[in-house]
Amino acid sequence: MNAEIRHIKTSAETGLAQEFAAARAKLPGQGAVAALRDTAFARFDAKGLPHRRVEEWKYTDLRALMRDARPLAPAPDQAGKARAAKAGQLMSDVDVCRIVFADGVLVPELSDLVGLEPGLSIRSMAQALGSADPLVARHLGQVFPSDDAALALNTALMGDGALIEISDGATMSRPIHLVFATVSETPVAIFPRSLVVIGKGARATLIESHEGPDAVGHQCNAALELIVADGAEVEHIKLTTGASETLHISTLMASLGADVRFNSFAFTTGLAVVRNQVFLRFDGAGTKAGIRGASLLRGKQHADTTLVIDHAQGGCESRELFKSVLDDEARGVFQGKIIVRQHAQKTDGKMMANALLLSDDAEADSKPELEIFADDVVCGHGSTVGALNEDLRFYLMARGVPKHEAESLLIQAFVGEAVEFVADEIVRDALMEAAVRWLAERG
Repeated sequence: MNAEIRHIKTSAETGLAQEFAAARAKLPGQGAVAALRDTAFARFDAKGLPHRRVEEWKYTDLRALMRDARPLAPAPDQAGKARAAKAGQLMSDVDVCRIVFADGVLVPELSDLVGLEPGLSIRSMAQALGSADPLVARHLGQVFPSDDAALALNTALMGDGALIEISDGATMSRPIHLVFATVSETPVAIFPRSLVVIGKGARATLIESHEGPDAVGHQCNAALELIVADGAEVEHIKLTTGASETLHISTLMASLGADVRFNSFAFTTGLAVVRNQVFLRFDGAGTKAGIRGASLLRGKQHADTTLVIDHAQGGCESRELFKSVLDDEARGVFQGKIIVRQHAQKTDGKMMANALLLSDDAEADSKPELEIFADDVVCGHGSTVGALNEDLRFYLMARGVPKHEAESLLIQAFVGEAVEFVADEIVRDALMEAAVRWLAERG
């Protein structure tokens, strides 16, 4: 006799099921979109929140970290919109096309939606879902199929977000800055979903900012699908700051065509729990991609970077470099997997994760992996965990540099090795200034 094993639902899982049941008829989209939601929630409901026995989530036990489910955020009021207007200040010195979301809802009066550059279209994802937009019908949920439970939950409850299309050959002179501000004064949950389609030979920079108020335990589960056509050049920057009590999960799914130049950088300096997932597939030959990031954590903050880089076509190059600075009882996690398919010959892939521990109580977990099914490749991975170099610190202090300043200089140099790959000089300077402010706040 076989005993049936039943999954005992947690309070959070029960709450999420109740939220979906209550909101299902009100969420944007009917027909195929509604069916997509139902299928996604059934997949999540069968799996439940990911936990330490799920290999991809072994270092970030979401079932333990997420004790309850916050209610879905209502539409922001005027006070909330006023708070959203002040968000995204990290990029205040950068001339951007600014698109603002308050509690996951597009705020047109705060956004640069009029007079867009030639070849650029920006629309509300909620409106596109409700109107059966052909771009959504063709691409939503198709960019990088995954059975990840957190992504399934986003698909089930996705609300608003950005639908961006850039025409073939168009060059964007200004970065497009998506500002996601959680502004409610009581804990809420938001599920932004964005889709970006970039045409052949186009040039663009896309910036995402996610932030919210301190001491309010919001929950954010965001997803961005990115399709980059042949010959395009794209830079993607993701900023996760502030909101010390927030739980934040983000998934980037990207499909790259042939001869693409793609760079992505994730910068994290706050939040209680952050999980940045990147699922990227090379769908054309001759493409080069750089996936990099830096995390600066203190207190009991937890940041997890998880990558799956799928070399589905040959002759491509990928570079991954992630830096973590961990103080107090902070925990940094890096999981990276490079997959080289059997026919993807001439692949060149290299992955490195470096963690700098500033405290005996800090923790770094690293799990780089290679899955190689081709025989003509150059691939490698590495990982280091250590403290500040005592010799270098002594060298600086012996020349009159105070201890705290000497440590800050060494940490800046450590983080700068990753930040220097950001192409836009003004954006690069803004990231380093944010790192300097974080260091100045160290006890």
